[in-house]
Amino acid sequence: MLQKLRDKTSGWIVTVIMGLLMIPFLFVIDNSYLGGVGAQNVAKVSAPPSWWRSAPSWWPMSFLWNHHEISVEDFRTRFEQARVQAREQQGDNFDPRQFETTENKLAVLDQLVDEQVVRLAAEDAHIVIGDKAVRDYITAIPAFQKDGKFDADQYRLTLAQGNPPRTPDMFDQLVRTSLQQSIIPTALAQSGFTAKGEAERLLKLLGETRDVEFGMLPAPAADTAAVSDAEVEQWYKSHPKDFLQPETVALEYVELNAATLPAATAADEATLRHRYEEEKARFVAADQRLASHILISAGSDAASQQAAEAKAAKLAAEAKQGADFAALAKANSDDPGSKDAGGDLGWVEKGVMVKPFEDALFAMKAGDVVGPVKTEFGYHVLKLREIKGGEGRSFEEVRDQLAAEQLQADTEKAFSEFSGRLVDLVYKNPTALEPAAKEVGIPVQTVGPFTRATATGIAANPAVLKAAFSDTLTEDGTVSDPIEIGPNHSVMIRVTAHTPEQATPLAQVKDKVIAAVRAHRAEEASKKAADALLAKLNGGQTLQALAAAEQLQLLPVPGLPRGAPMPSEAANRAVFSAAPPAADKPSYGKVALEDGRYAVFAVTKVTPGNVAEVPEQQQAMLKQQLSQIDGAAAAKAYVDGMRKRYKVQVQESQL
Repeated sequence: MLQKLRDKTSGWIVTVIMGLLMIPFLFVIDNSYLGGVGAQNVAKVSAPPSWWRSAPSWWPMSFLWNHHEISVEDFRTRFEQARVQAREQQGDNFDPRQFETTENKLAVLDQLVDEQVVRLAAEDAHIVIGDKAVRDYITAIPAFQKDGKFDADQYRLTLAQGNPPRTPDMFDQLVRTSLQQSIIPTALAQSGFTAKGEAERLLKLLGETRDVEFGMLPAPAADTAAVSDAEVEQWYKSHPKDFLQPETVALEYVELNAATLPAATAADEATLRHRYEEEKARFVAADQRLASHILISAGSDAASQQAAEAKAAKLAAEAKQGADFAALAKANSDDPGSKDAGGDLGWVEKGVMVKPFEDALFAMKAGDVVGPVKTEFGYHVLKLREIKGGEGRSFEEVRDQLAAEQLQADTEKAFSEFSGRLVDLVYKNPTALEPAAKEVGIPVQTVGPFTRATATGIAANPAVLKAAFSDTLTEDGTVSDPIEIGPNHSVMIRVTAHTPEQATPLAQVKDKVIAAVRAHRAEEASKKAADALLAKLNGGQTLQALAAAEQLQLLPVPGLPRGAPMPSEAANRAVFSAAPPAADKPSYGKVALEDGRYAVFAVTKVTPGNVAEVPEQQQAMLKQQLSQIDGAAAAKAYVDGMRKRYKVQVQESQL
């Protein structure tokens, strides 16, 4: 029917008539339907209905387009997730201010836009996710399972405790939407394919070696020529980041250290005896049994079980009548771990053996033989050879240990109370440290100004350094929470001076600018010499012929493998980027070395990698990786194509 409508409404006359009819209607449509991004949104992705794509681009019917908006709340949630992930990956190196860049925000928004693009594409393709698919996906999530099976109570509890909390209906819709928008990209990603020839070609490239000879030019002569004021000014303005004064802070701080507090009073006898009575179980030796056993394994059928039980009973009877238990175990036990040792299990404590075995063993007396005892492994005959443990140590034996532990506990308690008192005083006046420190009787110390690279002493501690340069302390001037720098050792800091990163005045760095200009001149002279030498080589001369006149240091490297840092990583990349030699004529190139010199090189031979030397397993793995790369590229190309086809609007002011 829609196709017929399109057929009947084609032509410029009908287009003009339809446009005139729509004009009054357009005035009553909300602006958000006409293409604007709503006030509570950061982006909007719009797609024309499939039956309308042949309409002219100027046709004013965008309110009929299917669209999805990305709310400010959705963006902030995703951005916070990215922040948490970055903090976990970078640890102490994470910089909150550096993370809050427009580039990072746009990167996160770009992901959200891609998700809405593929969602619209799925809707346009009439992809519908059935209830069973949603249910199967949810029940397979480990967080919603107990003992390997889906648990409805666990499901609701996990959703309620999430961030943000969700109801089952909300999560159901989230899963449905995610599955819907992922079907096409996932299918494309899984469709990647790599031919055997392509994988072999890459293996030959990866295993390729090259015969190369380097000619290292002499170190450039020092530039001592004068540098004009105009050159200084131009270099200074064109390299602003080279002459920045780093951000600095100055701190005042108080140090809380249990080692410097008055020593806690040693506990009296009554306190120690009370502690002993409460913790007496700590000083009781573990109850142990020296045991041996004979295991008769059994199948799952009743006949096998009866036969194993009867055999174990017979062996138990023989052992009770005085037969050598070790000999019986060596001849009959099915336990490979103890059979050759005559069934010896060594000293056994509670919690080591399965429960039926343990219950029987710890109910026996020394010298007893018991059996058969059934466990999941079969039928056992047990012999208890000796008992030890269960004896308690007297108060006098452990008094010194209790005294040391009590003193440590009292010291930690005193430190905690002292820290708590100081924190309470600071909270009453959070922008000053002196009054609180004076009241508790500890000195306020100062350090700085310092940069992140020049911090020393307390300030060099990573946790202190991170807090000192945090936005909260540099902007608000408040006292920090206690920062732990060791056991019962912390500091509280306040930023007293803060200087942001800024340009250093030219007058202060003029000598550095002049040195930079001269170093650049020397580098350019060396580069020019390398270019001249390269021109001679391409003109038909050889490295060997030029070596003496050009003062070259020759370095032949036969069979250079790809990726080897010889004479540097950059040199290796340059060698393998050069064209292969043709018609017995070397391929030449140049590269800047790490010491400031240049080198020219001649590639004389290229040897492809031998695929036959690569194990089949590695070849298969490479082919699989290439297929995954191909599939991922196909999925990305699909999303990029849809983005070009759809209309994406972004409101950066809302980020």
